[in-house]
Amino acid sequence: MKKLFTVLLILSLSLSLCGCKGGCYESGSGELSIVATVFPAFDFAREVAGERASVCLLVPPGSESHSFEPTAQDILRIQNCDLLICNGGESEVWLEDMLESMDKDIPRVVMMDCVQTLEEEVKEGMQVQGHEHSEDEGHGHEPEYDEHVWTSPRNAALISQAISQRLCSIDPENAQYFSSRCEAYCGSLLSLDEDFRSLLQGAGQPTMIFADRFPVRYFVEEYGLDYYAAYPGCAEQTEPSAKTVAFLIDKVREERTPAVFYIEFSNQKMADVICEDTGCKKLLFHSCHNVTRQQLDEGVSYLGLMEGNFVTLRRAFG
Repeated sequence: MKKLFTVLLILSLSLSLCGCKGGCYESGSGELSIVATVFPAFDFAREVAGERASVCLLVPPGSESHSFEPTAQDILRIQNCDLLICNGGESEVWLEDMLESMDKDIPRVVMMDCVQTLEEEVKEGMQVQGHEHSEDEGHGHEPEYDEHVWTSPRNAALISQAISQRLCSIDPENAQYFSSRCEAYCGSLLSLDEDFRSLLQGAGQPTMIFADRFPVRYFVEEYGLDYYAAYPGCAEQTEPSAKTVAFLIDKVREERTPAVFYIEFSNQKMADVICEDTGCKKLLFHSCHNVTRQQLDEGVSYLGLMEGNFVTLRRAFG
């Protein structure tokens, strides 16, 4: 593995010398160079660093981070950056192998290390690897941790604070700048957190039903919500069984929920079937895991997407 990354680094340097460019989406033009593996890390970094850093989003817009493979140019970017912000977990094992092969210690913030992580949950009715699981299945295995830590606004604030502290240590001359931006940003995140809390408590802690994967466990845990979903958060997208669809239809009726949710980049077919059968609404709940290139060009942000989720929940339960 170490030899492979060495070869890729040499290739990457050759590409850079011939003027070839990789697919990294960049924001800002400051002297500090920050590389972020996924969109939430990218957005938190640019909110805190502002104009004092150039921030690169490694996983391309619209792509699936769980199957991401770095290019030679990506390896060179990480090798030369001032700060790396990554998520951690099983989906970034490739990154650990890469960093071990390098002859320098890359300063980094690991988002999963900034918060209290939760074990991956397989809940009643979920379809996993082609069959449905009950609540009693899945015991006796090594625990796997849910990687979607940013879906709680309070976690987003903790991660942003960790980024700010790291930047202050790397660039102490701009420490006040980073700290003040972080404080203002965290204030907005915590204000949104209070809005969610007030809305959902006022609605009687409703049950959320996802006709899709479920990458927002940290969100529902934060606000004391129950949920049902077709698949766990990191499941590969597969065709649902008739039993899975029937289970969710029964839950919509049992809970008398006015809406079912789907996540970004979903084909929405399961949600359509459930809505047609029950008469409930179909609504997007954005996990903020990734966005499209057009959304990035238009200035989409984590805060803006989560504010959109607030409007969605108010429409569903308000």
